[in-house]
Amino acid sequence: MDRRDSSVLVLGLGNRLLGDDAAGPLVVDALAASGRAGSALLRDGGTIGLSLLPEIEDAAALIAVDAAEFDAPPGAVRVFEGAAMDRQLGGRKRSAHEVALFDLMAAAELCGRLPARRALVAVQPASTALTLQPTPEVAAAIPALCEAVQELVTRWTPALITPSPAPLQETAHE
Repeated sequence: MDRRDSSVLVLGLGNRLLGDDAAGPLVVDALAASGRAGSALLRDGGTIGLSLLPEIEDAAALIAVDAAEFDAPPGAVRVFEGAAMDRQLGGRKRSAHEVALFDLMAAAELCGRLPARRALVAVQPASTALTLQPTPEVAAAIPALCEAVQELVTRWTPALITPSPAPLQETAHE
């Protein structure tokens, strides 16, 4: 189903078994439980797989939520939009995911279906050790991550559902 005209896909990425790496799925859980995701489509992307490519391609806008290294104190939240997201993902040296989000986005771009509106809502992890619980710093950041996602959904949704104006017609002047 092509929802490209109006949907915001919120993709929570991460491995629930690796402590702070579970931040993305935990944010999707929190947004679903609160009912405050608006019209956004919430998806637990887990450790990503090629099966997510059609969902990314069909989305009018993409918000990925993930733990990411960006040289900040543990629990710090940062939003990377558009080209800044591309640079952040392209600069990663390792990924705990089956297929890196950067690779899925590159595939969508090759097909001409990369969402123009896209953002990475990231939290700086403290530990990705084998555990079912995030560190206190990342657990405390979940509300701020949810707020950042909600702000993007609120800001982007009107632009996605408002029809484009008709093209300007040239008028002959005498």
